[in-house]
Amino acid sequence: MSMSVGSTPQDGSTAIDWRAEELLVATIADMLEGVRHVAVGASSPIPGAAALLAQQRAGGRMRVSVLGSERDNFFTDGARELFDCAAQGRIDAFFLGGGQIDGAANINLVGIGAYPRSRVRFPGSFGSAYLYFLVPRVILFRVEHSPRVLVPRVDFVSAPGTSPEHYYRPGGPYALVTGRCIFLFDKERRRFRLASVHPGHTLAEIREQTGFDFDSPEAVPQTAVPTRKTLDEIRHVIATKIARTYPAFAAHLFDGVPGGTG
Repeated sequence: MSMSVGSTPQDGSTAIDWRAEELLVATIADMLEGVRHVAVGASSPIPGAAALLAQQRAGGRMRVSVLGSERDNFFTDGARELFDCAAQGRIDAFFLGGGQIDGAANINLVGIGAYPRSRVRFPGSFGSAYLYFLVPRVILFRVEHSPRVLVPRVDFVSAPGTSPEHYYRPGGPYALVTGRCIFLFDKERRRFRLASVHPGHTLAEIREQTGFDFDSPEAVPQTAVPTRKTLDEIRHVIATKIARTYPAFAAHLFDGVPGGTG
């Protein structure tokens, strides 16, 4: 997916190419505007880069905790401190993914097939359900957008997207970002609504590649492409920061990009 997929018009006749990952980083960073503290789990280079970009835009007034980072992490006791912080209401945004995600924002991190005899096993739920209940703005993120990932109903509910009315639940799904589009979660209707489609993709394609039903406006907007300023920030500042935790990702994405770290 790390290939030039579009260009951002500039003043005059010149344009600058952007890559799919850069579009996702910029898009997720927009969702973090106004957040005080965002935490990012392990193996999450794109959400991590987006959080660092949002922090850059906020002039450093946002706290970012990237698990697994020796520098961009305020926690000293690993996941246990993350969970304590979430329980105290001191984490505003977090990211979750899943081997399967359904239209009610349930996620499956356990496996495919009838548990416990799942024919395919995923890494496991860890603290996903706990954080899903506590963090107000959970952004679901999965680059792959296909019927095998976005399913009508997950085979195993590792973390439920919604809860009965009488449950106390300050946290829950805010959006689902994929390599094709952005969905926002409607808590009243308990289903996703298509917010925008990434450049190069269509509504018909999204419906074909999505296993669950969703709402959509009559005219679906296109996801905003990153501006020249945003691309400069990603390539000159964020690339260096994210390389501290994900050097292979940074080298893969920015190698050969003018002004990048490669």
